[in-house]
Amino acid sequence: MIKKVNGLRRHSPGWKYDLPAPNTPPNEHIYSNYFNTTPNHIDLTYLELSRSTIRVRGIALLGGIALLTINTMAFLFFSYVALNPKIAVSTDVIIICFSITLAIYLLCIPAIRLDITTPRDEPIRFNRHRQKVYFYHFKYDWFFFFSRHRWHVKPIIHDWADLIAEACSMYAPGSGGLKENIMIAVRKPGTDEVIARYFFAHDIEEGKKYWTIARLYMQQGHDVLPEFSHPPRDWNNDAEVSLIRRLAPKVQWPPDIDLESRTAPNSGADQ
Repeated sequence: MIKKVNGLRRHSPGWKYDLPAPNTPPNEHIYSNYFNTTPNHIDLTYLELSRSTIRVRGIALLGGIALLTINTMAFLFFSYVALNPKIAVSTDVIIICFSITLAIYLLCIPAIRLDITTPRDEPIRFNRHRQKVYFYHFKYDWFFFFSRHRWHVKPIIHDWADLIAEACSMYAPGSGGLKENIMIAVRKPGTDEVIARYFFAHDIEEGKKYWTIARLYMQQGHDVLPEFSHPPRDWNNDAEVSLIRRLAPKVQWPPDIDLESRTAPNSGADQ
């Protein structure tokens, strides 16, 4: 039996194994040409890695709009049939048709909103001097898709030592078959209780490399990291992102967290 604590399982669905713990000395060799994306930022104080919970932007938006258009036409047709006394249609058939069209609306609208309101990037900052990790976390609620309160960015801060990186693999029918990813679980300090879990990477091998970079940086600093062959991307610069991603909100850390995550203790952030 898998034990649950505070509603969270010790392992993510499809868990295969845990990656090395945060403070385990790295023995992996990493090279810049192994990475598809250069970290957003590296300096003496913090490392920022890019992250996106949506693997391909635009599919839900374009597909959802097309499906909603067809669904609206079908709804108008069903309404005409239901209200026309010259057409004899069973009440059960009408109920079923309207139920299907309603279900399509309830699926498409939140999917479209998720595609265009999820930030352009959902970065993670690793502050070496503070030994803290800052998640640019986007919260949403699939059922309350018109709510402003339930759809917003909420940066989260955790201690580096409390993190667990989990490699997961599971078959998801209807979603492209085998899905692999890396999740980051957060333990309650001093225990094995998992109190939170965040998405880290869509691909296990690439996620393992970025986790290695984070461990190297947090333990030894930026000097041990490879020189990346491509410059970092500015996600807030329209010229550097796709047209679809330009519809999404820019990355805007709250000023106090932005300052804290970029500075060391006893610096301007603590005065």
